[in-house]
Amino acid sequence: MSDNEKKKIIDDIIMLLTKLIDIKENDGSNGRKPVKMLTIKECTDAVSGLSEHTVRKLVAQGKVKYIRTGEGKRGKILVNKADLLGYFQR
Repeated sequence: MSDNEKKKIIDDIIMLLTKLIDIKENDGSNGRKPVKMLTIKECTDAVSGLSEHTVRKLVAQGKVKYIRTGEGKRGKILVNKADLLGYFQR
């Protein structure tokens, strides 16, 4: 491959990346959707018939994405809303 061909490919890549950056800047969201996290109680409100015990089991089994705030057993569990709803839509 000649130097001119390499330069042309690099120029094309730079042009495409510039277009992608412009699109994301104009979108205003940087390509990310906001993540909604729910407490255990809020999970039971979001899904009819769901108990707190069931949500805790799903978390313990790793079937829904979650984070624990604080340390140890006293830390609050926050569950990803989209993941929880997606689990029940399967």
